Amino acid sequence: MPQPLTLISEVHCFGGKLGFYKHQSEQCQGEMRFSVYQPPQAVSHPVPVVYFLSGLTCTEENFMAKAGAQRLAAELGLILVAPDTSPRDTGIPGEDDDWDFGTGAGFYVDATQAPWNQHYRMYSYVVEELPTLIEKHFPARSDRQGIFGHSMGGHGALVCALRNPERFRSVSAFAPICAPMQCPWGQKAFTHYLGENWEEWRAYDASELVLTAKVANPILIDQGTADKFLTPQLKPQLFEQACIQAGQSLILRMQAGYDHSYYFISTFVDDHLRHHASALIDPE
Repeated sequence: MPQPLTLISEVHCFGGKLGFYKHQSEQCQGEMRFSVYQPPQAVSHPVPVVYFLSGLTCTEENFMAKAGAQRLAAELGLILVAPDTSPRDTGIPGEDDDWDFGTGAGFYVDATQAPWNQHYRMYSYVVEELPTLIEKHFPARSDRQGIFGHSMGGHGALVCALRNPERFRSVSAFAPICAPMQCPWGQKAFTHYLGENWEEWRAYDASELVLTAKVANPILIDQGTADKFLTPQLKPQLFEQACIQAGQSLILRMQAGYDHSYYFISTFVDDHLRHHASALIDPE
């Protein structure tokens, strides 16, 4: 049963409104926060919704404050939803020790290992609990949903879309962690959250999932060539190879000189919103 929401703050933006909310999460067994931008069209009728999953250390605020997405979302008529990147203040020893694991680093998996498995269930939160809340409390079309993200969140978006193509009709990513089983960030998180069995890791690795699962619409990925994490952590070429092998349509754009920051995201966010709109908005 969806839990009640508490509005923390709300501002007007490009004819619509941006709100920040909190609620008691059943999946994460504690308070979770998220932000929602409602375009002006949402006043009169339900509109498509696009979820954005942020990267390591981020909160529900980063994308809304830095990406500059609301202007075009207002024009296109898209609700934007950005959840926090992990549970917080759970009392688990060591959850705040590392910037790339624990708080702010939920990796969009359902942890199976104690003590993380009680609270760190970000996959089910994003795929099940949060959409249910959004559909209950906001004028969002349940049959028109897309998902995108950045870095760790790009990984999460790819995984959520590949595992749930019936829910997410469109997917894109900025500098995603494409093969977490083969990079230090992913190996660290998966070992602690999921244990030592690599077979269980495959359920959260896009380069593995795409070999047997497809999404109907092309996947869009933008990756900066000056991103310091490109070679050691992100590995888009592995996902590209897997897509070719599987016959999955992929648009991989290597953007010369761009880094891993929100300056990069804000440069190309309009392209991503249009990518989602093309799949989510019915032609007039």
